[in-house]
Amino acid sequence: MSHAMNPDLTKRLRRAQGHLGTVISMVEAGRDVPDVVQQLQAVEKALEKVKELLIFDHLEHHLFDQASAATPEARRMIEGLKALTRYL
Repeated sequence: MSHAMNPDLTKRLRRAQGHLGTVISMVEAGRDVPDVVQQLQAVEKALEKVKELLIFDHLEHHLFDQASAATPEARRMIEGLKALTRYL
């Protein structure tokens, strides 16, 4: 699947966009810093998840799909790498 066709990716980007719009409105309205920072945290988390999804999707399509042709040891190493991407 193309990155552009991943509905979860698009949904998360739109969520980050919405949170960022809220941050802009809050700053323009002179809201308290703790409130703005809390909303910024939501933007950061949404973007972190997008990054994770993009990296995992890229690895899945360009590396893990090749694992079926690899040796059993190579497949184990690839699966280990795949598991590590969850911590991005």
